[in-house]
Amino acid sequence: MVPGGKVAVLLASRLRGLLAHPLTAGLRVDDPGTTEQRRQIISSKPFLKAIYDEWYGMLAGELPPGEGRVLELGSGGGYCAHFIPELVTSEVFACSGVQIIADAQWLPFADRSMKAIVMTNVMHHMPDVNRFFAQASRCLRPGGKILMIEPWITTWSSFIYGYFHHEPFHPEAAEWNYSSTGPLSGANIAVPWIVFARDRGKFESIFPEFSIERISPFLPFRYLISGGVGMRSLMPGFTRSAWARLEHMLGSQMHRLGMFAFISVRRL
Repeated sequence: MVPGGKVAVLLASRLRGLLAHPLTAGLRVDDPGTTEQRRQIISSKPFLKAIYDEWYGMLAGELPPGEGRVLELGSGGGYCAHFIPELVTSEVFACSGVQIIADAQWLPFADRSMKAIVMTNVMHHMPDVNRFFAQASRCLRPGGKILMIEPWITTWSSFIYGYFHHEPFHPEAAEWNYSSTGPLSGANIAVPWIVFARDRGKFESIFPEFSIERISPFLPFRYLISGGVGMRSLMPGFTRSAWARLEHMLGSQMHRLGMFAFISVRRL
């Protein structure tokens, strides 16, 4: 008899297959063409596009004042440049509309030349976050920020990520790093939570030049219902305002329900 947990995983895999978005179904996640298609998927799904508009607005609204460049990591599938003028867009492989090819662990920028690094759903794909933070420490000027929206671990999200998400989920991992299978297939959804929550003291010890300013869990239902960039929408677009109201009503429970978190880290 197959254990119940394995049955749930098999059923979730079958469900993902049935709901797979036709533009990316059958494509390899590490194929640059998949990233190109995801930009089209976002623009074609009003429910999902409203979420990305919200994310990019949050990032733009938290930029520090003053001089310096703003770099976006993992720009290939999105359109953050519409919200942040003169944004430097980057990706780990060649994509249309992206200005530079850059690995987060080896940033091609001068010391203290940047005022912010922004990203959505990128940090949990970094196989060596220590190198990223060392590079960010070098490139950011004092007062500069790392601003990100990443998956977050709560009671609710652990259930969803553990059984229904295609990316690896290892909140028990002893180390922050992992052996990567590819730029996007390699991942541990739990890495942001591990670094900034479970191992916060370790982070503050290794990188005393950084201050964790804000961690705000949010978005327990809407991204899931939108189908994200890999699946069909589960609800019609006109219902998104009702779901947004529900999430607002549950605001005090986001530490238990949030599937994502807005994270702000400042360079001292």
